Amino acid sequence: MSTEPTTHNQYPSQRPYYEDEIDLLELIQVLWRGKWWIVGTTFIAAIISIVVALSLPNIYRSEALLAAEGEGGGGLAGLAAQYGGLASLAGISLPSGGSGEKTIGIETLKSRQFIADFIERRNILPELMAAESYNEVSGEFRYDADIYDAEAQNWTRDVNPPYQPKPSAQEAYEKFMGIYSVSEDSDTGFVNISIEHMSPVLAQQWVNWLVEDINEKMMLKATSEAQQSIDFLSEQLKNTQVVALQEVFYSLIEEQTKTIMLAKVRPEYLFQTIDPAIIPEERAKPSRKFICSRTQG
Repeated sequence: MSTEPTTHNQYPSQRPYYEDEIDLLELIQVLWRGKWWIVGTTFIAAIISIVVALSLPNIYRSEALLAAEGEGGGGLAGLAAQYGGLASLAGISLPSGGSGEKTIGIETLKSRQFIADFIERRNILPELMAAESYNEVSGEFRYDADIYDAEAQNWTRDVNPPYQPKPSAQEAYEKFMGIYSVSEDSDTGFVNISIEHMSPVLAQQWVNWLVEDINEKMMLKATSEAQQSIDFLSEQLKNTQVVALQEVFYSLIEEQTKTIMLAKVRPEYLFQTIDPAIIPEERAKPSRKFICSRTQG
């Protein structure tokens, strides 16, 4: 009785088949059949990228490098550190200090209130919110008619409540912070202020105005605090009969009077300009070559 031998592999020469296997020849054939579609799509994308790149307005960056004139707290903060111990002996409490003037100045430069006041004071809302293009030869702006009517100086936006035709301070702040930068170098302590805008002249002007306004604001703050210090010390002077304390108070009043005098005669009260803003000649963006190459890639 004979039996047939058991065959473990009836098709030893057959190659295993995998569902995810890629047939390169078939792929090449598919690409070749669709070559004109690929070329056409690439060509259209290139044309679109060129049109977009050419339609974007030139943006210029102007910046200034500043150094803080002084550190430490002003007004009563300095008094508390220097004479707090002596005053406490007589039962007088001098208010304690806070952050240094430089830190306060930097944070003020970025604050909503300062930016809102700056936009209103300098009357730059149309150039900030509605400028569509800038003629570098004539120096004139073209405004988006759906936002602002330049001839009538009237806001024409069609918006839903709570928004109004005229952009709010909050809207203006958000827009301004998109083109505005304040930074401090941790190594040197220098402060950099920059503005980006389609008008290089306006970019430089805004930077200069920002430096002027922050110095004026901090000067007024310092003189107000110094005057409060004088009023406080004068009141304490009336209430003490201790000769040593009276001499201290007279000395402090004299110092605060000097503070007021020096603040009013120093235009750059807090931030001294090391490298002033200039009218930039080269645009900061857009990089049209980069846009085109990225789209084609």
